[in-house]
Amino acid sequence: MRRTKHSNKAKSHQLVFDAQAFLDSAGLSRRIEEFRRKESIFAQGDSAKDVLYIQQGGVKLCVVNEAGREAVVAMLGPGDFFGEGCLAGQQKRIGSAIAMTPTTVLAIDKNEMIRVLHSEHGFSDRFISYMLSRNIRVEEDLIDQLFNSTEKRLARTLLLLARYGKQDQPQRVLPKVSQEMLATMIGTSRSRVNLFMNKFKKLGFIHYNGGIKIHSSLLSVVLHD
Repeated sequence: MRRTKHSNKAKSHQLVFDAQAFLDSAGLSRRIEEFRRKESIFAQGDSAKDVLYIQQGGVKLCVVNEAGREAVVAMLGPGDFFGEGCLAGQQKRIGSAIAMTPTTVLAIDKNEMIRVLHSEHGFSDRFISYMLSRNIRVEEDLIDQLFNSTEKRLARTLLLLARYGKQDQPQRVLPKVSQEMLATMIGTSRSRVNLFMNKFKKLGFIHYNGGIKIHSSLLSVVLHD
């Protein structure tokens, strides 16, 4: 029985597609771009002509309405794709992407990405799986906004930013994320975010040490009815 479990585990590990290794070796028409913290990767209204893949760092996706009000749509990290709307015929970027920390991305030409998705089944499976996960995340975010308290929404957002639930190890220490940004992400005021951040700190769920360190005990806030 032990041997079977070990064998299954090894087989499962072999089936995991390494998107980064593929992108490095496939000779894709792509370029590596580096961005400083707070630097724009693309802006709302820019031409949508490539798909981007995060190698290092973090990216904030946001949209701005006609009144100038900004809403943060997602916070992404290493291994995440973004800008994929161009594959569905999107001519212009419907939002902006901004580097949260020093960030390195691969920019893959739209036509090349379409070619590879058709010809490389392993990569196609990885990409489709990623997009389905993103759609589920969007649905969960909507439910979160509609039904959960501000405290739960904040706790869930911090855990997601810390990449809990990812196959790789969670980063635990977040890059510099302002309370204003957190308030924008969960649809509340900065003062409410400050109130609950202080509560989480007092309870030992988080602490500050060159960034926000997230402890797994913060899950108790999300799971508590």
